[in-house]
Amino acid sequence: MSSSTRARTRLGFGLIGPRRERHTVSVDQLAALALPVGDDGTVIGVDAEGRPAVLGLNRPTPYDVTLIGGLWTAQVLALRAAATGARIVVETGRAHAWATLAQAAGGGQPCISLHDVGRVPPQGASADSPVVVVRDCGMRPPRGRVVSGPWQSVLTLLPYLSPVAPRLIEKSSLVGIQRVSPDEAAQIGRIVHLSATETQALSTLADGVTLWCGKGDRQFVMTQATDAESGLLGSARRMD
Repeated sequence: MSSSTRARTRLGFGLIGPRRERHTVSVDQLAALALPVGDDGTVIGVDAEGRPAVLGLNRPTPYDVTLIGGLWTAQVLALRAAATGARIVVETGRAHAWATLAQAAGGGQPCISLHDVGRVPPQGASADSPVVVVRDCGMRPPRGRVVSGPWQSVLTLLPYLSPVAPRLIEKSSLVGIQRVSPDEAAQIGRIVHLSATETQALSTLADGVTLWCGKGDRQFVMTQATDAESGLLGSARRMD
C-alpha cells in the first residue's frame, strides 16, 4: 500500500470517499417530502382529498373492527390484509361465498382459511405471523371463541344494524359504516355521535364508500378495486 493510500484510509472504514456538498433542504421544503400515508398497514382506498387511506390491522395490542356493510368490502379488506403478510381466518356460515377468494389468494399458499361459526381454533398469532379474524356470522354473531389479542385483530361484518350492533360498536376501536336506511342512519348517528351532516350522508353513500369512525376521528373512504380484485370479486356493491 502506498503512503498516499495509507493517508486516505480510516481504521475499519476503508477508503475515504469523494468530498461533495451535503444534501440539505430548508425547513420550508420539508413538507414536500412527506408521504400521504398516515400509518403502516393496508391501503383500503382514498379519502375525500384523494389521499391513500390506510388501516393498520397488524398490531401488538388487541384491535376490534366492526363493519356495517357489504361482503364485497370485507373481502377486499381480507385480500389486502393477506397481501401484507397476515393470515386471514374467516368464520362464516356461508363458506361458498368465500371459497373462490380463499382458493385464489396467496398464489397457491394457504393464507385464507375458512371455518364454520364457532369452530375457529386458536391461531397462535405473533409478530412474525399476525392474524386477522373475519367474522361473517350474520345479523346476530355469537360471542366468538377466538377474540382479539396481540397481533390478532378481529373484524366483524354486520350486513345491517342489528340488536347486537351497539355492543360490538362499544368494544370496537374502529367502526365502518356503509349505506344504510335513514332509520338505521339515525340510530347509528346516536350510537357513534355523528354530526347531522354525517348521519344524513349514510343513507346516500355510493357503493364502495365507507365512513370509518375511530376515537374522535371520522373519514369517508372510497374503496376502488384493482383489476385483479375486480376479476375475482366483481365491481363494488353494497348488497350481496
